[in-house]
Amino acid sequence: MVKAILIRGLTCLLLLASLSAHAQKKHTFEIKDGQFLYDGKATQIHSGEMHYARVPREYWRHRLKMMRAMGLNTVATYVFWNYHNTAPGIWDFKTGNHNLAEYLKTAQEEGLFVILRPGPYACAEWEFGGYPWWLQKNKDLVIRANNQPFLDSCKVYINKLAQQVKGMQVSKGGPIIMTQVENEFGSYVDQRKDIPLEEHRKYNAAIKKQLMDAGFEGPFFTSDAATLFEGGATAGALPTANGEGNVENLKKAVNQYNGGKGPYMVAEYYPGWLDHWGEPFTRVNSEQVSKQIETYLKSEVNFNFYMVHGGTNFGFTSGANYNEEHEIQPDITSYDYDAPISEAGWATLKYTAVRELMKKYVKYPVPAVPAQIPVIALPPIALSKTVDLFDLKKDSKPVVNDTPLSFEDLNQGHGYVLYSRRFTQPVQGKLQVKGLRDFATVYVNGKKVGELNRQDNKYELDVTIPFNATLELLVENMGRINYGADIVHNTKGIISPIVINGSEVTGDWNMYKLPFDKVPDLAKYTAKNKEGKPTLYAGSFDAKQTGDVFLDMRGWGKGIVFVNGHNLGRYWKVGPQQTLYLPGCWLNKGKNDVVILEQQNDVLQKDLKTTDKPILEAAQ
Repeated sequence: MVKAILIRGLTCLLLLASLSAHAQKKHTFEIKDGQFLYDGKATQIHSGEMHYARVPREYWRHRLKMMRAMGLNTVATYVFWNYHNTAPGIWDFKTGNHNLAEYLKTAQEEGLFVILRPGPYACAEWEFGGYPWWLQKNKDLVIRANNQPFLDSCKVYINKLAQQVKGMQVSKGGPIIMTQVENEFGSYVDQRKDIPLEEHRKYNAAIKKQLMDAGFEGPFFTSDAATLFEGGATAGALPTANGEGNVENLKKAVNQYNGGKGPYMVAEYYPGWLDHWGEPFTRVNSEQVSKQIETYLKSEVNFNFYMVHGGTNFGFTSGANYNEEHEIQPDITSYDYDAPISEAGWATLKYTAVRELMKKYVKYPVPAVPAQIPVIALPPIALSKTVDLFDLKKDSKPVVNDTPLSFEDLNQGHGYVLYSRRFTQPVQGKLQVKGLRDFATVYVNGKKVGELNRQDNKYELDVTIPFNATLELLVENMGRINYGADIVHNTKGIISPIVINGSEVTGDWNMYKLPFDKVPDLAKYTAKNKEGKPTLYAGSFDAKQTGDVFLDMRGWGKGIVFVNGHNLGRYWKVGPQQTLYLPGCWLNKGKNDVVILEQQNDVLQKDLKTTDKPILEAAQ
């Protein structure tokens, strides 16, 4: 009997070892003779971009199945340095959405190759383009430059990342077939003509060397507009052309920088586009997308949809742009991107059109579309408690300084800071806060007197401050710039003196840190709700079943929402987004808790409504 048990046990162990060896079967992926070769066979890359940080971990597999069912064979993803390196010396590659290795493993299980885009710069409409905010505290460090303190920091990040994923390269039996060097560096070279081209090239080469030294094997590639290869291409990496629809232009540019041959790839094809608060939601029609993809397929051009599924900028992860009219253009919370797979994982008309097209051209089987995750609507959620945000000052020791300090000087990355000062003498006139980063509600003795807004270039308002009165500014960081030359100027809060009637206001500034890195406990605070005061609303609801929900924020002002401790992101009445996506995997069967920070509070609220569809195109 014992012998039989031992034999059965040994047989099981041998079977498990066999399965493990099969799962880790080593393959080759290389660029040779102008083609991508997988195990020596010519292979076309049909890829879609999806970022693990923007999709709940519980939904990764569903979304990857959606990609396979659309006819794709590869998933591309950025790695966001600041998502994993949350504070100096603190790293997270394990909890929740941070488990990159699990994401890559899941992609492989679903039959997808992986293109890894480790940066260290990502762009991606992500806070600070993926850089940790606290890099700016080192005054000797210059980001994205041939600067030793910066390169030293990059090396630490790249080595930490390599420890997590280098064993998942295709040569080791994993799904990673290609690794990107930097990202859209040609654009930055074009924007920073104040830096010699040779210095730019030294930096780009240094990043590639760091990747290789850390154990990344390649093939390597760069990703730029076809017209910007001169600044973005680097030796030993295949140049790929972002947004290039003209196949002849693509081939001409790649040939020039790749020895007169391919392969030819569009590493970012845009089936949609990014969106800012206060601007119209961008749409790209499905016919246009299908036509372009068919052009690529007919010409055997490799491509990557950016994005195939955008997901959501949960918490404080959304970045910002800028232009000549706006010093900042904060990105909305939804990263729907008008992508083929919607924010909530739905198959759109665009998805269906591309799927039918892919089925005609690809030689591998295209599986059935997985079932949509259920959507539920809830009765209005009663908000049973309201707390004046200013009451939280009682439990927060202020930082005192002669002049206002930036978030970085306060050692705070995100959220809000309340700047407060008592005046012993009356004053009235024009308040100017030219160093505002980014949005402020202004109060005198607790009464709101106006708003300042960097997006609208509004940096001043008239104030009347009586004797012995207190001036307060609740300042919100709306996301650090993620693209362009101004990425090097990304401190937040109030970064220059506050002026009234031309005179600097100095002495005894009290700064209360309100990072909202976790949901506040409101149990000990007295219930208050006054029009115009920033207010925390709390409530709970029971769910008999779980499913995706859209919180309907129409009628609210500006703020953030927590459900069961998850920060769903920012809402703002200016639109175009008017709902917040609440993934059903974050709901409990039974009791669920909601906390809302409403900054403007011009309308007192009684309940929170939901809807079964997103509203992404409604202006104020």
